[in-house]
Amino acid sequence: MKSLAELEAIRQRTLEKVAMRKEGDQPISRAIRGGTDGSKLSYMGLPCPNLPTGAAYGHGRHELACIQAMESMVRVAVNLLTVE
Repeated sequence: MKSLAELEAIRQRTLEKVAMRKEGDQPISRAIRGGTDGSKLSYMGLPCPNLPTGAAYGHGRHELACIQAMESMVRVAVNLLTVE
């Protein structure tokens, strides 16, 4: 039997995917390297989806922020808040 934290983690991942699909994005689920507050909180049982921001190549020579992708992620965030 799954714990309440495990069930909530599944629900959160589902909400994230629904919100992204409403915007026309295809969500990709994959493990990421640790070191973020979200990874620590998720490990402790509080699900924290890692949503993209619209930026790419972070902290590198070719770092960029795409305004269209950023606007899309704002709409995803609104969708996430309004998913029933």
